[in-house]
Amino acid sequence: MIEAVLWDVDDTIFDFTGSERTGLLRHFEAEGLPAGEAALARWHRITETARRDLAAGRLTYDEYRRARVRTFVERPLSDIDADTWHDRYEALFEAAWSAFPDAAPALDALPYRQGILSNSTTVHQERRLTALGLRHHFEVLLCSDRLGCAKPSPSAFLAACAALDLPPAKVAYVGDKLDVDAEGARSAGLHAVWLDRAGTAAPPPAGIHRISALTGLSALLATC
Repeated sequence: MIEAVLWDVDDTIFDFTGSERTGLLRHFEAEGLPAGEAALARWHRITETARRDLAAGRLTYDEYRRARVRTFVERPLSDIDADTWHDRYEALFEAAWSAFPDAAPALDALPYRQGILSNSTTVHQERRLTALGLRHHFEVLLCSDRLGCAKPSPSAFLAACAALDLPPAKVAYVGDKLDVDAEGARSAGLHAVWLDRAGTAAPPPAGIHRISALTGLSALLATC
């Protein structure tokens, strides 16, 4: 029987994509920049390029933030000006933070111990979950910045199970990414639950449970 549930945060509990979209559009408008789908797509392309450089160690986190700002506005900015531009965006993003409507009811309904395993940073997820009024649900909060490993590595999932003092077979993992979350959890021996909010038509791989909303989670876990 399952004794604990581990959760991803971004786009599983926290509506990261929707909150980011709202924050960006408001920010572009406030800065007098074109605000629309093309601007959003361009920002995301720039972010992905900068993120690869960050992951490869070619940029520090501060340099990563500045690089995407300078590339997006297409003009030279001092470090202070780039940081201030990004801080204005972050403020609007934070003002738009929201959890998915089904998140709090699902967390309240589960009769299991609960924890977080995220590839974000501890500081970010502590702030987000606290701001959303959901932090109290989780007895452990583990992020890749302090673990020294990240999903989908089995080491990350096993470290989270160890923090709960439970074997993987007694733990379920819920996340929105099939490869990083569900397949990673399955490889580590956890019960893997893929939250497929988009409603992908293809059946999930063997050994992976799929739900389209968190309203179906409690009934699913009772059968595991």
